[in-house]
Amino acid sequence: MLRALILCFGIVFAVLASTTMSHAQLGAASLAPGGAGSDVAAPAADTPLSKEAVDAMVARMSDDEVRSMLLERLDAVAAADAETAPPLTFFQKVNLVVQAFITPIVAALTGFGTLIAMERGVLAQMHAQLGPVGIWTMLGMTAISLAIGFAAELGARKLMERWQGNVAPPAGDTLRDSILYLARRLFRQLFGLIVFFVVARTVSVYLHSKVGLEIAHPFLLYMIMVPRLSATLTRFVFAPKFPELRLVNCSDRWAKFLQRNLTILMGLMGLTLFIPAVNAAFGAHGGDGISLSYWMNLAVQLYLVFIAWTAREGLSDIIRGTDPDRTAFDEKMAIAYPYWIIGVDIFIWVVTTLAFGFGALDLLAAGATYVTLFWLVILPALDTVIRGVVQHMVPPMTGHGIVAQKAYRASKLAYIRIGRTIMVILVLMIITGTWDMQLISFSGGVGPVAHFVNFLLTAAVGFIVYEAVSLYINRLLAREQTDSVTLEEGGENPDAHAGAGGEGGGQGTSRLATVLPLMRVIAQAGIIVLFALLAIGNLGIDITPLLAGAGILGLAIGFGAQKLVSDIVGGIFFLIDDAFRIGEYIVVGSTMGTVEKISIRSMQLRHHRGILQTLPFGDISEVSNMSRDWVIMKLKFTVPFGTDPNKIKKLFKQIGKELQEDPVASEGLIDTFKSQGVFDFDDVGMIIRGKFTAKPGTQFTIRKEVYNKVIKAFEENGIEFARRQVHVALPEGYEADTDKETIIQAAAAESARQASEDK
Repeated sequence: MLRALILCFGIVFAVLASTTMSHAQLGAASLAPGGAGSDVAAPAADTPLSKEAVDAMVARMSDDEVRSMLLERLDAVAAADAETAPPLTFFQKVNLVVQAFITPIVAALTGFGTLIAMERGVLAQMHAQLGPVGIWTMLGMTAISLAIGFAAELGARKLMERWQGNVAPPAGDTLRDSILYLARRLFRQLFGLIVFFVVARTVSVYLHSKVGLEIAHPFLLYMIMVPRLSATLTRFVFAPKFPELRLVNCSDRWAKFLQRNLTILMGLMGLTLFIPAVNAAFGAHGGDGISLSYWMNLAVQLYLVFIAWTAREGLSDIIRGTDPDRTAFDEKMAIAYPYWIIGVDIFIWVVTTLAFGFGALDLLAAGATYVTLFWLVILPALDTVIRGVVQHMVPPMTGHGIVAQKAYRASKLAYIRIGRTIMVILVLMIITGTWDMQLISFSGGVGPVAHFVNFLLTAAVGFIVYEAVSLYINRLLAREQTDSVTLEEGGENPDAHAGAGGEGGGQGTSRLATVLPLMRVIAQAGIIVLFALLAIGNLGIDITPLLAGAGILGLAIGFGAQKLVSDIVGGIFFLIDDAFRIGEYIVVGSTMGTVEKISIRSMQLRHHRGILQTLPFGDISEVSNMSRDWVIMKLKFTVPFGTDPNKIKKLFKQIGKELQEDPVASEGLIDTFKSQGVFDFDDVGMIIRGKFTAKPGTQFTIRKEVYNKVIKAFEENGIEFARRQVHVALPEGYEADTDKETIIQAAAAESARQASEDK
C-alpha cells in the first residue's frame, strides 16, 4: 500500500516536471547497478519518467529509496519554479513581511486556549514514558546532582578563601582598591559556579544514563546556572550591600531593585528556554509549541519594560556617571536611556515576531533575540563605562592655563569618541554573528550590502585615525602651553595679553605651541579628504572623475588666486624662520599688537586697546618682535642744573637693590635698574638716564615701580624735577599792572610756541 501511494505521488510530480517524453528517452534512463545495499540507482532529478519506467524502478527499490527519489524530484520542481517565477515587486515584499508579522500573533492568540492542554499532554507523556517510579527517580537523581554540585562549590570556595586569604573590603575609597576587591570576590564566585556546573553535570550524566532520558541538563543550565550567573555579575556591578564599592552611580534603593529584578529577568529567560526543551523531549511539537514560546518571550519583554519604567531615575543616574566633564549629549542620553530600553524591547519584539513568521526558529532557539536585546540595552551603559575608565585612566593634565585645560578636556573627549567607535563596531560584529551574518565577511563580497558595510568600516577607521591624530596633537599642545593664554582661548583679563601696563610686549608661547594648531587643522583636513574618497570608492562609485575634477579645480585656483598662494607660501616661511609666535607682541609697519591667531594665509593681531587686526602674510615685509627673549627699558629724568649726578647715581643704585628684593618685580628682572649718568642737556636742565633689563611683558610693571621709587627718593633727598620756566625782563618805566600782564602773557605764548616747534 505504501509503495502504491509513493508511486502515485511520483507520477503526479513527474507529469508536472515534464510535459513531453519519448520512449527512447525513457530507455536511455534505464536502471543501472546501485551502491551498497541497493541493486538500482535512482536517475538524475531532471530525467523524464513514464509510468512503465516508474513501475520497473519501484519494483526494485525499497521504501527509503523511493522516498529519497521523490524528495529529489520535489527539489527539482521547486528550483525550476523559482527560476521561472517573476521577481517580487516592492508591494509584494511588504505584503510578505506584513503577513509574516501577523501570522504568529494570530497563531498565538488562537492557540492560547490549547497551551494548558498541551502541557497536560506533556505531563501525561512523561508519566506514560517514565511512570511514577521513573519520575521520582529522575527528580531524585537531579536533586543528588545538585547537592553534590553545591558541596563541590562550597569546597572550591573554601579552597579559594584559603589561597586568597581573608579578603576584607578596602579601607580606602580609590577605584583601584574597590575593583581589586570586587574582582577577587567575583573570581571566587565564578570559580565556585564553574566547579558546581562541571560536577553537577558529570554526576547528572552518569545517573541519568541509567534511566535513558535526561532533562536535567537543560534544567541545570537554564534554571540554575543562568539566574545564578546573573546574580553574581549584577552583584559585582551594583554591590547592593557595599555602597562605597559600587561601580555605577545609583542609590542603594535602585541598586537593590535592579540587582534583584535583573536576576529574576534572567531566570525568566532561562524558563523560556527550559520549558520548550522539556516539551520537545516529550513529543510536544507544532503550532502549540511555537505559541508557547511566543507568549513566554513576550512575558520576558514585558518584564523588561516594567524594570525600565520603574527604575527610570536609577537608570538615568547610572548613565549620567560621575564624570564632571560630561557634555550636554551625555546628559540627554542619560535622560533618554530608560526610553531607549523600552524602544529596543519593542524592536526586539517585532524582530522576534518576524522570526516566528518566517520560520527562523533555529535562531530563536539559539537565543539570537536575547543576545541582540542584551547588547543593545547595555550599549549606552558601555558608553558610561568608557567615560569612567577615561576619567580615571587618562594621563593627568600637562602644562597649566586655560588652553592647557581645554586641551586636556579635548584629549578626554577624543579618548571617549575612539572608545565609542570601537565599541559600536564590536557590538555590531557580535549581533550580526549571532544572526549568522558575519560583518567582516560582507567586506569581501559584492553588491549593495557589501559596499555599504565597506563604507561604514572605512568611515569608522577614518574617524579613529582622525581622533588619534587630534589626541596626539592636543597632548603636545597641553604640554607646551604655559600661563600665557590668548583671548580666543578664553582669557579673562585682556591686559594679561598686552602686558601689565596695557602697552603690549608680553612673552609668547613656545614655537611648537604656535605651529601645532596649524598642523592639527592641516592633518585633520587631509584625513577627512583621504578617507572620504576611500569611503566613496567603497560604495562602488568611481572616484577617478572626482580626482580629475579636483586637479582641474586646484589648477584653476592656482592661476586665479595667486595672491592666496603668495599668502600661504609667505606664512610657511615666516613660521620656518620663527619670526613670531602666539602671544608675542609684534610691530608690522604701522600695525602692532599681540599675535592671537595664525591661519594658513593670515594672522590676527590684538592691539593693546582691544582692536583686532588681520594681516595676510603676503603683505608683511618686515616684522619687529617686541617679546623675544628680553627687553631693555631706558628711562629719562630731567633735573635742574647744579644737581649732583653722583648723588642721583647712588639713589638709582639703592632703588635697584630694592627692586631685587621686591617679590613682584624681581621675578621679571634680568638686570636690575642702574644709572647711565648724564645723557643730555636742554634749556630746562640735565637729563639723567637709567635702565633695566626684564622679561618681555614685565617691563611695564617694573617701570611703574621705578617711577614710584624715584619720586619718593627725590622727595626724601630734596631733589626736584626740572620745570620749564619763562623769564621776562621788563625795561624801566613799565610800572602799569595792565601793561606788565600783557607783556608776560605774550612772552609765555611765544615760549610755548618755540617749545612745541622744538618737539
